[in-house]
Amino acid sequence: MKAAKGNGTSRANTTHTKPPRARRYKIGQQEIVMGDCLRALKRVPAESVDVVVTSPPYNIGLSYRSYPDRREEEDYLDWMLEVAQQLQRILKDDGSFFLNISGSSAQPWLPFELAVRLRDLFVLQNHISWVKSISVGEDSFGHFKPMNSQRFLHRGHEHVFHFTLHGDVRLDRLRAGVPYKDKSNIARRGHRQDRRCRGDTWFIPYETVRGRAEKFDHPGTFPVALPEQCILLHGREGARVLDPFMGTGTTLLAAQRLGCYGLGMELDPEYVAIARARLKDDLAS
Repeated sequence: MKAAKGNGTSRANTTHTKPPRARRYKIGQQEIVMGDCLRALKRVPAESVDVVVTSPPYNIGLSYRSYPDRREEEDYLDWMLEVAQQLQRILKDDGSFFLNISGSSAQPWLPFELAVRLRDLFVLQNHISWVKSISVGEDSFGHFKPMNSQRFLHRGHEHVFHFTLHGDVRLDRLRAGVPYKDKSNIARRGHRQDRRCRGDTWFIPYETVRGRAEKFDHPGTFPVALPEQCILLHGREGARVLDPFMGTGTTLLAAQRLGCYGLGMELDPEYVAIARARLKDDLAS
């Protein structure tokens, strides 16, 4: 999940050494499992999850605390396929799996290689472009992270692949929608409310930060608004939400604010501690 991306959404959820024994924490309607996600997923009942929103490691060399983010590509894809097989098993028949992932300028194919691997398990119902920064005319919006390169353009977007089991899940497009710019469209086109579909390009900027400490010392976080939009789009009240790469708890924070039940999995104890504190602070506010 990417606030935190995985945003806290962690991509720090497995290791080559023997994983520690899982520990569980409950904060309100949110539950956290500290341990290896593959082991934890095998304990989740089949067909019990409405929405998965997650941002796994990108395998592009990010500096996670407990995960080596530079595996051989085939090893990485095989591991992600194992995770996806468990997600297919536990997802309800009308469930949604939102996978946030990005490549790098040097590895642009990796997200698509993963999406193709998942083709035997899921249907790609929607492909959403998450725009983090954009220039319109001579103005710019969003958090811009400079890149020193004579070859590549600044990367201002990431992918959100919306997978379902059969490709026929009905969504609440208006709940996740936006008001009409031209209000005459409401009556002229017979719409019942001042909302329209947001489309498949979502501009959700990061909050500007000046150092890793402001991102909970996590290298890959996403804004709370990203999992919120995914949960709203799926459109089930009191949904059961899962993030197997929880990081610093952003997906669970979104679930909590929307009155949903959340389950997050994370290997790193410091990220788990941050997630617990964020959820407790949010409940108290």
